[in-house]
Amino acid sequence: MRVIIDRFEGDYAVVELEDRSTANLPRSLVPSSAREGDVLVIEIDRNMTEERRKRIQKLMEELWEE
Repeated sequence: MRVIIDRFEGDYAVVELEDRSTANLPRSLVPSSAREGDVLVIEIDRNMTEERRKRIQKLMEELWEE
């Protein structure tokens, strides 16, 4: 998904979505170097998601071991 930074308002970046609607994105999630008009790409990192899932599963197994 691609969003375009329309403007900054306080702690939020107002971004234009692909359907041309707007949404408020917490500024803490936007790179500090981003400016109005910049395009942000939001995507799922499948590899990191799987690594995280495995790590959490291992921690849960260790927690419940007797």
